[in-house]
Amino acid sequence: MPNGNKINPKTTREHLLSIYGYITGLKNDVKHMHDGIHDLGGKIDKIYWVLLGTVGAVSLLLLEKVLDKGWF
Repeated sequence: MPNGNKINPKTTREHLLSIYGYITGLKNDVKHMHDGIHDLGGKIDKIYWVLLGTVGAVSLLLLEKVLDKGWF
């Protein structure tokens, strides 16, 4: 069990209840982590699209410069 557990279970019933509580806590932690990762994914998508738009704009500017100089 985690370090914060000060009471040691003495019977099989107490052990099972302790394990059940521990698993319930882990499920809540996993749900909280999943929500955080999902929110972070949305932010990463926004950054990706901003970066993609910036690269596209810069490439168009460079293409315009090349065409104005008459290299092609």
